[in-house]
Amino acid sequence: MRPSILRVAGGAAAVLAVTFAAACSTSTSAAPSKSGGDIKIGIVTEKTGPYAEYATEYLAGLNAGLSYVTHGTGKINGHKIDLVVDDDADNPTTAVSDAKDLIGKGVTILGGSVDSAIALQVAAVAGQNKVLFVAGPAAVDSLDNLNRYTFRSGRESYQDIATAGTFVGDLGGKKVVVFAQNSAFGTANVAGVKAVLGAKGATVSSVLVPPTATDFTPFTQKVTAAAPDLLFVAWAGANATQMWTALDQQGVLAKTQVVTGLANTATYAATGPAGAKIEFLAHYFAGAGGNNPIESAMTASVKSAGGTVDLFTPDGFTAAQLFARAIQADPSNVTKQIAALEGWSFAGVAGQYTIRAADHALLQPEFEAKLTGSGTAWTPQLVKTIDPSSIAPPEPTKSAWSAG
Repeated sequence: MRPSILRVAGGAAAVLAVTFAAACSTSTSAAPSKSGGDIKIGIVTEKTGPYAEYATEYLAGLNAGLSYVTHGTGKINGHKIDLVVDDDADNPTTAVSDAKDLIGKGVTILGGSVDSAIALQVAAVAGQNKVLFVAGPAAVDSLDNLNRYTFRSGRESYQDIATAGTFVGDLGGKKVVVFAQNSAFGTANVAGVKAVLGAKGATVSSVLVPPTATDFTPFTQKVTAAAPDLLFVAWAGANATQMWTALDQQGVLAKTQVVTGLANTATYAATGPAGAKIEFLAHYFAGAGGNNPIESAMTASVKSAGGTVDLFTPDGFTAAQLFARAIQADPSNVTKQIAALEGWSFAGVAGQYTIRAADHALLQPEFEAKLTGSGTAWTPQLVKTIDPSSIAPPEPTKSAWSAG
């Protein structure tokens, strides 16, 4: 599973060069060990590869967050933070090698991972080596309760899908159709919607479309015949604009409640004129947090570095908050770091966050949004904020690591 279970196609974001304190290394190995009380944080993320734009957003947020938690000093409790960034190139083997290399060279805290498959691999390395790991935008649900060393700074797929479910109220007896590509990405969405919304009483079916389709008429007709109460669109491809245009021209958007995920700003125009007729579930967009002091601080810091906030910028900022909490508890004792993070509730970019002690799920708000604009200029507007408790993943009856 990839970082965002719900997204539409978008262009690549410009690469933003970011620095912090001793600066981020661009090599694939850690800097030499430093004397004194320096603390190394290793970031394994995708600087090159299909999801590099997500890593760019994450790193911008991380640097803004580290500036915030250190009050611009580059130090936490007197310890200088040495941030080392390695490129996994969207390759799990490379990511595992990077993580092991960083640990071997003195890194005691790991972060990053925009690709869910890679996050699971790095989490396993962290568990084996008893090193704290805070995953980034990777949304795979199974990071929860995986091992006691693994946390996350982003949302998970369950929260995305549950957010969509709040748009129709009581799901009992409602018909939900998932409109997606006939691919691993599409079928994963179908399975997720069945698991989450089906468990809440909805009848879930799907219309799967060949990824390279150019004629969408036969598939839109299937949607019309199904007469769903909710059409859940999960799409990732260059033909997204054609797909949305077809749904609009065939009258689906006028007859049916349609929801999809709000992706990066570069994708907003992909919906074309249909954008104003779609309801969007959103992990984050600029201003979603109501411009609270923390969101404002992140935005100002990213702008001062020459960037703009986007979908996964908060994931980096939140990671910095978790890193600081752990280091403040103890700079070297991972057991004390874990204890400090478990059950911690804190104010963040999007509102109030809580790390659930039982499984390390990060409970957080999500948002319902709409797009306004025309042509290539579209702006998201907040419709409502979804309370973290209403979209919280099921809590396990027992932690995977409860026996020690």
